[in-house]
Amino acid sequence: MTGVRYENGKRVIRGWNAVFRAVSAEPRRQLIVALLDSPADQPVPLPESAVNPNVPPDPDDHRRELLHCHLPMLADMGFVEWQTEPFVASRGPRFDEVAAVFEALQADAAGIPDSLVLGCQRLEEERELRPRD
Repeated sequence: MTGVRYENGKRVIRGWNAVFRAVSAEPRRQLIVALLDSPADQPVPLPESAVNPNVPPDPDDHRRELLHCHLPMLADMGFVEWQTEPFVASRGPRFDEVAAVFEALQADAAGIPDSLVLGCQRLEEERELRPRD
């Protein structure tokens, strides 16, 4: 029984490490939120779905970083699938794992410190919809 718990523990640690690596960059966070907002079977257009509207990046740099860093990482983890023609991304087989983090944050936006909310369009909107009691 100890071996099973050990293996399950290792699997869970790997899963959480992958989720936190995936959400450690703004373009990846924006893409995950865009996919959450879209029907599960619909791809989202790139590069615009991976842009924070408050801080638009240089278009050439952004596209290059998506192609060579962010999209391959998310795809390797199974969180997204993507293609270049047309340039789109869709939910991967493990998307629910990373989506759960955003759903939990959005559900408790009122409890998140202002320093992590103000300037984040999505969390600001969630606060307006679900004010703290």
